[in-house]
Amino acid sequence: MAEGDVGEGRTPVSEGEPGAYADALADRFEEQRRHLEHVAYAVTGSRAAAEDCVQESWLRLQRVDPGGIRDLRAWLTTTVGHLALDQLGSAQARREHYVGTWLPEPVVEPLVPGVATAAADPADRITLDESLSVALLVVLERLSPAQRVAYLLHDVFGMPFDEVAEVVGRSPSAVRQLASRARKDVRDHQPRARASVPEQREVVDAFVAACSGGDLGALVSVLDPAVVLRSDGGGKVSALRGVQRGADQVARVLLGFLRKPPLEMRPVLVNGSYGVLARDWAGVLSVVSFVVSDGHVVAIDIVRNPDKLAGLDEA
Repeated sequence: MAEGDVGEGRTPVSEGEPGAYADALADRFEEQRRHLEHVAYAVTGSRAAAEDCVQESWLRLQRVDPGGIRDLRAWLTTTVGHLALDQLGSAQARREHYVGTWLPEPVVEPLVPGVATAAADPADRITLDESLSVALLVVLERLSPAQRVAYLLHDVFGMPFDEVAEVVGRSPSAVRQLASRARKDVRDHQPRARASVPEQREVVDAFVAACSGGDLGALVSVLDPAVVLRSDGGGKVSALRGVQRGADQVARVLLGFLRKPPLEMRPVLVNGSYGVLARDWAGVLSVVSFVVSDGHVVAIDIVRNPDKLAGLDEA
């Protein structure tokens, strides 16, 4: 990249102040951390992998001359994109041997007044709501690693094609084709437009009430006729063996699973959408995310794999 400042509006600290220089660089990096974590998580579907990518990008930044970086955000995004693409390739190979349905590691936030709309950076809120939904990440599993990265970096995070080309190691024109094919696949398979958080809450509360009361009719009425239910236990805890489809089938499976009432259920935000954190009668933690459209639940994803929920269990 062309030589310049380490960031817009910043003048590099003089070489005579190494401590101040290092502190300024660390501050600039921390300003980008949330964005970088979102990029890496969107590519890998794993918070742990995302954190590793971001940490490695910091180590690499310390080994280069920041004075030669014109746009620090672009440099870091490219670096994290490279690292996440490498992680994704090895992760997909491991997922071929995964026990049961694989779902991405959920991002869980407390549901408190204002959390659904308040954000220091509106762009970050959009990233969380649109690119990190569990349902969309499941759709992205259909894509090749290069298609996934091209689509996410360009369509979601707004990187120009020439910079995306640096990440995937292809020409800008080839990246355009990758993104175009990915865009069509996502459009054909992504869930329908989601409702607002208050609308989600109303529908999911009705869903929880029907489940708690064991009311098959009420549960079926809140489910879309073509609803999809997925569950990820990773072979470590009980989970569904395959994807369940259809309102009647999904309702019966859920009520059968809930014959023993859970010890705890609380509303949370899961990847920016209204969801539920639950602990079953045996103490196993679950994170349930929903896709709500037109007043009905159209998709339910339940993550039970304890490896993916270890941080939540500790919290």
